Amino acid sequence: MITAVVFLVAAYLIGTFPTAQLVGAWIGKDPTKEGSRNPGASNVWRLGGRRAGIAVAIVDGLKGAAPALVALAVSGRPLAHAVWVAAVVGHVWPVWRRFRGGKGVATAGGGGLAISPLVGLACAALFLSVVKIGRVAALGSLSIALAYPIVSAAVGRPAWEVGVGALVAAILVIRHQSNIRRMIHHSESGP
Repeated sequence: MITAVVFLVAAYLIGTFPTAQLVGAWIGKDPTKEGSRNPGASNVWRLGGRRAGIAVAIVDGLKGAAPALVALAVSGRPLAHAVWVAAVVGHVWPVWRRFRGGKGVATAGGGGLAISPLVGLACAALFLSVVKIGRVAALGSLSIALAYPIVSAAVGRPAWEVGVGALVAAILVIRHQSNIRRMIHHSESGP
């Protein structure tokens, strides 16, 4: 029990790591005050270009993947899934920023890829395809959020794992409410 609590707290704190702000400072931009004001890869991409956006996406992905992989090795799939959720929650609702964080896509994607590589790779391919065709990162993000639990079920993962994937998907959908409204009104911009 103590091990699980330590892992969950550590994963949450890792999730709060301010990647976008650090990369933003490196490029002379503050993603919390410029662009969409979202501290995530898409906003940094728009503000500072491809390399800056990719750097944020990779580090934010590692924030989900690293804790999940360690938990998977130490304790197995149940703790790895709990740690995955904790890292996403840390990114989305960081205590250091008054619970105003990013949208959680890269952190969720990194953790999902670490826990279920085939499902994660299928969702990564879906994200890239949707963004390439639709030219809107939020549409790709929502697509993979909804696809992850469906693909997990399709490949035969246990119901509880599908449920955790659905919980992570729900967090991403909640954080994308403003994007959903803009897509409905055809005013959402691309990456």
